[in-house]
Amino acid sequence: QVQLVESGGGSVEAGASLRLSCKASGMQFSINAMGWYRRVPGKQRELVAAVTSVGTTKYVDSVKGRFTISRDNAENLVYLQMNNLRPEDTAVYYCNALPSSWYRVEYWGQGTQVTVSS
Repeated sequence: QVQLVESGGGSVEAGASLRLSCKASGMQFSINAMGWYRRVPGKQRELVAAVTSVGTTKYVDSVKGRFTISRDNAENLVYLQMNNLRPEDTAVYYCNALPSSWYRVEYWGQGTQVTVSS
């Protein structure tokens, strides 16, 4: 069974930085593209950053130049370095493998809350 544990969130002021971590288990981690998602109340969960099994990264426009996703396959870890945070980044952040022909998203962790004040 897939388990995902996110950590590193907090309450910060605009312009601050946070580094989120995700520990994954119950999957063949190294072959999966991994992503960070965020959700605000009343809105759909949004994929904001992804990293493939070979290290290629992709970001939603709103976080480009500010967020960096990375992974450590030896430790089944995914990170999200978040710089120059803005109030609109406020959300609960989740990690997961991206859907693929061999992976269906069925389980989510509890997420980690990021709150950015102006």
